Amino acid sequence: MGALRLVLGDQLDPGLSALDAWAPGDVVLMAEVAAEATYVPHHPKKIAFVLSAMRHHAAALAAAGFAVDHVRLDDPGNSGSLRGEVARAVRRHGAHRVIATEPGEWRLAADMAGWAERLGVPVEVRPDRRFLCSQEEFARWAEGRRQFRMEHFYRTMRRRTGLLMTPTGEPEGGTWNFDADNRKPLPRDAAAPEPLRFAPDRETWAVLALVSRRFGSHFGDAEPFWFAVTRGDAERVFAHFLATALPRFGDHQDAMRAGAPTLFHSVCSLYLNVGLLDPLAMCRAVEAEWRAGRAPINAAEGFIRQIIGWREYMRGVYWLGMPDYAASNALEAEGRLPALYWTGDTDLRCLAECIGQTRREAYAHHIQRLMVTGNFALLLGVEPRAVEEWYLAVYADAFEWVELPNTHGMALFADGGRLASKPYAASGRYIDRMSDYCGACRYDPGRAEGEGACPFNFLYWDFLARQRARLAGNPRMAMPYRNLDRLAPGRLATMRRQAADFRRRLGVEP
Repeated sequence: MGALRLVLGDQLDPGLSALDAWAPGDVVLMAEVAAEATYVPHHPKKIAFVLSAMRHHAAALAAAGFAVDHVRLDDPGNSGSLRGEVARAVRRHGAHRVIATEPGEWRLAADMAGWAERLGVPVEVRPDRRFLCSQEEFARWAEGRRQFRMEHFYRTMRRRTGLLMTPTGEPEGGTWNFDADNRKPLPRDAAAPEPLRFAPDRETWAVLALVSRRFGSHFGDAEPFWFAVTRGDAERVFAHFLATALPRFGDHQDAMRAGAPTLFHSVCSLYLNVGLLDPLAMCRAVEAEWRAGRAPINAAEGFIRQIIGWREYMRGVYWLGMPDYAASNALEAEGRLPALYWTGDTDLRCLAECIGQTRREAYAHHIQRLMVTGNFALLLGVEPRAVEEWYLAVYADAFEWVELPNTHGMALFADGGRLASKPYAASGRYIDRMSDYCGACRYDPGRAEGEGACPFNFLYWDFLARQRARLAGNPRMAMPYRNLDRLAPGRLATMRRQAADFRRRLGVEP
């Protein structure tokens, strides 16, 4: 009798804490279960990615000498739930205890808290060392703060890791943050590299066939499938990014272009979030590119900030606030999510491009998510939970610890400013400045009312008016409200009527 060591589908790291102090007789359990693919209707490409990566990781662990019990989705007797497969494995192997690494989602952590009683054996849940800041460390950082700000947390992480720091303890380049240099529109003639892509191997083709049979009705296209599914291939993807895209990532990380889903982004978040890449190793590699003169500092700092700043910060906010955090709704948004989020059927070109891309690729970069689909839901007043379930379902890199705070706090401001200092509300002019979407759109980003006016424009002014009592006292909203007050009352009333009509046509009103 040994220990049953659980490895989840987003914990594909050979150095996982659940594998520490391995002893003869221990068994690794990896279980593919239908419940994890359907608690929201996950994108078929995401399901295929996770299942194929699990199968390749199980084979790698076995080759390294671990005893592995890998339960496949289509195995006879599969219970369909994680707890059910752990219970079956405990009985099958006569395990005297279960060892796990803390999961990335609160719902699983809450379920695991009752496993010892249900299973009749001790259950040990170990910290997840793949993150640079533990839940306890973040709680200590947050203690006594009235508001959380990523910038303050980020500086703490820079000092701790030494990334982009001088020998005297100052930030390289003389400033902590080069974000102001990272908002350049993309020149029309700029050529962007393609990320490294891989043809499916035999195991992945088998997974794709299984996913097509079981989850073909979910939003999204499983094929063409080109993701890496092994650690070695994920590392090759990242090395390709360093060589081809990092030098221009900083300047154009907020840019958008029709038909160019990846631009200068690494497309490595999905590999990072399932454990195929190491966050600190990635940051050190980016820093080395800057120190070698192969990448500008705004590119290196911008990338590192995404990893040790936003990524770690989002996880900290999530675990500190759950489950109450998810229930907050500071702007009292109660609208329905429009069907166009699932169908992509819209004459707003920016939305059609981002949602169509999401259907094909299970991917969109952060500005497409924040300033197009997220901004639209914010301006419409869609109920947060519906938006969050959509984001969790449609992106290959979406796991609740990172998806929920990004959507809830940053895109929707549903936490009232706990995470971000202001709502990321913007009119169509922002999208026009940062993309080429508007040029071929039937709506005019320069018009805010009447026929042909961009809906983002009249929705923006309606949002400000609707939320005035909640937002006007925010210092960072002072200028938008001064601009609102300059509008002629009749013009504002016209835009608000147009916004109300638009929301009704979309079926947003509850």
